[in-house]
Amino acid sequence: MDQTKMIEAFHQGSGTNMYMFFGAHFTNESGGGVRFTVYAPHARTVSVVGGFNNWDINAARMERTGFTGVWSVFVPGIREWESYKYYIEDRNGKPIYKADPYAFYSETRPETASKVYDIRQLKWSDGAWMKKRSKGFDSPISIYEVYAGGWKRQEKYPYTYGMLEAELIPYVKEHGYTHIELMPLNEYPFDGSWGYQASGYFSVTSRYGNPTEFASFVNACHKAGIGVIMDMVPVHFVKDDFGLRMFDGEPLYEYRKREDAESEWGTLNFDLWNEEVRSFLISAAEFWLDIYHIDGLRMDAVSNLIYWGGNRDRGTNDGSLYFIKRMNYYLSKDYPDVMLIAEDSSDFPKVTWSTLDGGLGFDYKWDLGWMNDTLRYFELDPVYRKYHHNKLTFSMAYFYSERFLLPFSHDENVHGKRTIVDRMWGTYEQKFAQARNLYAYMYAHPGKKLNFMGNEIATIREFDETKELDWFLLSYPIHSAFQRYITDLNKIYLNHPCLYKHDYTYDGFKWIDADDADRSVYSFYREDEKEYILCVLNMTPVSYEKFTVGVPQKGTWTEILNSEKDIYNGCNMCNFEPIKTHPAAEGAKFDHELDLRLAPFGAVWMRIAKRRSRKTEQ
Repeated sequence: MDQTKMIEAFHQGSGTNMYMFFGAHFTNESGGGVRFTVYAPHARTVSVVGGFNNWDINAARMERTGFTGVWSVFVPGIREWESYKYYIEDRNGKPIYKADPYAFYSETRPETASKVYDIRQLKWSDGAWMKKRSKGFDSPISIYEVYAGGWKRQEKYPYTYGMLEAELIPYVKEHGYTHIELMPLNEYPFDGSWGYQASGYFSVTSRYGNPTEFASFVNACHKAGIGVIMDMVPVHFVKDDFGLRMFDGEPLYEYRKREDAESEWGTLNFDLWNEEVRSFLISAAEFWLDIYHIDGLRMDAVSNLIYWGGNRDRGTNDGSLYFIKRMNYYLSKDYPDVMLIAEDSSDFPKVTWSTLDGGLGFDYKWDLGWMNDTLRYFELDPVYRKYHHNKLTFSMAYFYSERFLLPFSHDENVHGKRTIVDRMWGTYEQKFAQARNLYAYMYAHPGKKLNFMGNEIATIREFDETKELDWFLLSYPIHSAFQRYITDLNKIYLNHPCLYKHDYTYDGFKWIDADDADRSVYSFYREDEKEYILCVLNMTPVSYEKFTVGVPQKGTWTEILNSEKDIYNGCNMCNFEPIKTHPAAEGAKFDHELDLRLAPFGAVWMRIAKRRSRKTEQ
């Protein structure tokens, strides 16, 4: 490692692996020990203190590396898991104790010291997965979003990484998901922030175990064919005194102006015009991909990166935009098979375009407009839905402008919004019927899928980080049937490429009737080179023994999904036998039509294999 070049890259904002230089690293110097390196340009003196030197501020004085603001010292004989902090005297001699910004591990809250950990010892056996993984544009992606401390618990304690490895991975596999998305697992002091108010950007949280155990979890996911996505927060950080705030007595990671530094969450915004901060955050992102083999990063609150304070009226934050483009450029260059996902509530253009084409460089963007429109529609009394018919058609008017991902995330299960099933209109049973309809719409709609844990068992209680999911609900047939329904949706989705192969081209989706507002029925089809899948959605409690719908191909169509099937606790008004087309009336949009049975609030998927053309047969 060339120290001079590392420091130069750090100061230029192009350092992508600063975790290999800063922090605490075991070395073979002088018979073995740990070299500590930290950036504190405004400090008068810096020392490393810990149990190994009885927290003596004079025992391990660090040396300044020229005029770079970098301090370093070698301490012999330190053992793994030792706790430490940096003792810093600011330019006025005021003493400060800080955790290591580049620490690989930390004490469990409420303690705040960093811990020495040898990151070189991690063992991997996921080579086959790593060779075949991709960004998944033409692959099925169904993400199970998880708060690690609240999926299951052992009495008052959350599951460990080992317990999640033993139980979460088989659960995800059994129910047909392709990826697990973990709410932030960087270290953080306040449980109620769910990890979104971070203190340790390179430190996997000690709440659930240690780095070795977390790496084992990721390795086991990969061996089971499950990808791992992790949330990251490049916008803001906690104000706690032991953290990044006023790190060496002056603003270093945050903006100097108070109005720019203060965030809406009671935290501090990163100064993304600062080159050293850029290197810090880019390195933090690459760290999880390099050291822990993470398959995707979902960046939180991207609108707050685009606009000052997330407020369009304050204008774009050009320094922050430059940082995003630089970060995504390096991430895509160094890890071309890793997914970069933006949680962005703005309509800023070209979020998922390449940085080389003037875009921000993300691979996917959460479609929060689709999510909001869809849930508002399903909350409506069916009597009024015909006046809001466009809420379910509007998404396809803009869908191909970005690569959108369809989320029903943790944000839709908290803060009084109510859970997904509880937001549906009607009686208890009608809520379930409409939730099944909702998910048939979601899985047939172009775009990758994301569901928060508990959505699949139709939880009624909102997410609470102190409690596990209400697994007892599965003892009630209506809930266990709903879980089976979501599992079947996932497995049908996985086995029919037309539902995902052409998500982001104009070739895979066509409306049959987007304008049947009076009956509040929607019909469209998905297609690839081998098959068509027809989707018909009835949004009212009216039933139809003979609902006529146009189809793109003559022949016999077979029902592959009906949301009202009895095994899903529905009314069992299904199309049990294959249905032959008949000629359409003159002037119809399609030459051929089907007559379907369509249940109240029913969703029907019909399938037919594509006929080969004579040219193909020849």
